[in-house]
Amino acid sequence: MTTQRNDPHFRPIGEYAEAQDKNDDEVGKPIEEIESLCMRCGEQGVTRLLPTYIPYFKEVIVMSFSCPHCGERNSEIQSAGEIQPKGCIYTIHVTNKKDLDRQLIKSEFCTLSVPELELQIPAKRGQITTIEGVLNDTLRDLELDQPLRKHMQPEVYEKIESICDRLREILGEHRVDEEAAPEEGATESGTMRSLGPVGARHEENEGADTRQFRPFKLGLDDPSGNSFVEYTGPIESGGGADNKWSKRDYPRTKEQNILLGLLADPDAPNKPADAVGGGGLSKELGETEFENEEIFSFAGTCSSCNAPIQTLMKKVNIPYFKDIVIMSTNCDRCGYRDNEVKSGSAISETGRKLTLQVNDSEDLSRDILKSDTAGLSIPEIDLHLAPGTLGGRFTTLEGLLQSVYDELYEKVLMRGDSAKVGDVNKFEGFLGKLKRAISAEACPFTLILDDPLANSYIQNPYAPDEDEQLKVETYERTFEQNEELGLNDIKVEGYEQEDGKKADEAPAPAASVP
Repeated sequence: MTTQRNDPHFRPIGEYAEAQDKNDDEVGKPIEEIESLCMRCGEQGVTRLLPTYIPYFKEVIVMSFSCPHCGERNSEIQSAGEIQPKGCIYTIHVTNKKDLDRQLIKSEFCTLSVPELELQIPAKRGQITTIEGVLNDTLRDLELDQPLRKHMQPEVYEKIESICDRLREILGEHRVDEEAAPEEGATESGTMRSLGPVGARHEENEGADTRQFRPFKLGLDDPSGNSFVEYTGPIESGGGADNKWSKRDYPRTKEQNILLGLLADPDAPNKPADAVGGGGLSKELGETEFENEEIFSFAGTCSSCNAPIQTLMKKVNIPYFKDIVIMSTNCDRCGYRDNEVKSGSAISETGRKLTLQVNDSEDLSRDILKSDTAGLSIPEIDLHLAPGTLGGRFTTLEGLLQSVYDELYEKVLMRGDSAKVGDVNKFEGFLGKLKRAISAEACPFTLILDDPLANSYIQNPYAPDEDEQLKVETYERTFEQNEELGLNDIKVEGYEQEDGKKADEAPAPAASVP
């Protein structure tokens, strides 16, 4: 990502500081001050604006408001650059206290989540802070109304207090007893941990540096693409050398473009989906020229919270392959999501083994369909996944490897104290190899996709011509493979005669004796 170093309005803070020391008027005044209305007391306060840019990121405007009448303070950051072509998702695996010091830039459209705490911070205002700073602000906001909740909503108080205890454990702090004697900054009803950004008060645990640290995952989802999380390693790697840091770009949905103001909200309402079908585009009404554009909806229950949900299904044709069925489930109540891909054709008579030679980053952008019966392996990095791992996925090769990385990291390295140090270090080395494969630094390497049902697919960009990097082998399934798939017990021919024969041979019922 480039920055405009010659732009006189966006200079690094270091240049402003040097200009002030040398009394250089060419650089200009670094901070602009304007009068602003204080929303707390209604008097006039002062907002200070500093246009600058963050190296290796982009131009930003840092804003700070202060009111001399009531002491109200507020600060935020806004992006001064353009909205990025795609949204971004950052995933940070925080495994020790040092990771809390990573710098974090959050735009006003960014949503933060911590799955281990079932905590989600909605998009609000832009910030430039650290991971520890975000958790501190969250803890302060949650504690603010806890004394009132304790008497008015005891059940809600207990749930929020459990989250606060986990945050205190991460930050190395302990709860201040509400029955303690009033001290500086305390109220008559008890003692608060924090009184806001000015005069904040908290107590740290003794021996916080040597405490047991339970790992957790922090996720940032920003449809504008203007958020950022610091990574370790050389700048040239772009985060590829940091095994705890990952970034994934994604195309925005229509709703997200409307939220960002890139699209106008259409006046016409969307066509509702029926109970058994509907939605999508209709060929009969002239909305599309293609088949398989209809989206079917089926009612069901959420496997996580048992709330009523809708499962969406759509048939898709992959050129030079076969039809597949994509199923998507999304629960609005608990946030549970599930995506799955199934074959829309008959069972193949033979299995298929696909071997792809990955030479550069362009090969990582190939579309790939991995069915739930396919096994995946990369011999160069000792990666071997049994059939059924990850389920059915239709994504790119890079996206599939990233999913493997996330699954392995969460299931192996996020176990905390139960994991042995030697095993964790060994597995971190393996994840480093996988991360280099995702960033194409480990190229060339070989990807093998073995599917006994031949329902997997790797895109051939030269189709219908042959792809020299992709080798396709068909083979007869063994008896054991058919047994695992349940094909040995399937009888599709002559079963009507067999059932009729069994009915004729059945003995007549015995006569009842009065």
